[in-house]
Amino acid sequence: MELIVAFTIMALLTTMAVPLARYKVRRDKERQLTYALREIRKAVDDYKDAALAGKVEVKLGTEGYPESLDQLVDGVKLLQDAQGKKIKFLRRIPLDPMTNTRDWGYRSMQDDPKSQSWGRQNIFDVYTKSTDRARDGTPYAEW
Repeated sequence: MELIVAFTIMALLTTMAVPLARYKVRRDKERQLTYALREIRKAVDDYKDAALAGKVEVKLGTEGYPESLDQLVDGVKLLQDAQGKKIKFLRRIPLDPMTNTRDWGYRSMQDDPKSQSWGRQNIFDVYTKSTDRARDGTPYAEW
């Protein structure tokens, strides 16, 4: 009899703990996604600021935004520096916690803000390629 009671209590505790653990994992991934998006968007904004200040070369059609995320990692040659010094905006492309890859969706300045296709002119914004929804019902791709 004691064994049945102990087993029942363990089963009850387990059924309560599993949803809490899933909730915590999801919340942690959402926090990591927010941080990664903030990091990339700040690097894109810093690149745009450098372009507006005339520190980096602006290619026609990019409107001062980077052409790729690799450009933010590899660095861009400063215009006023004769020694060929480069300025880097990211150490590495952050990991997308929802897809577990470094493959982000891109939007250019010319694209529709809700678009899932990229016009390849520049990188104005990034989004996760995950099709999941957040706890409040919004798609992660709209964050």
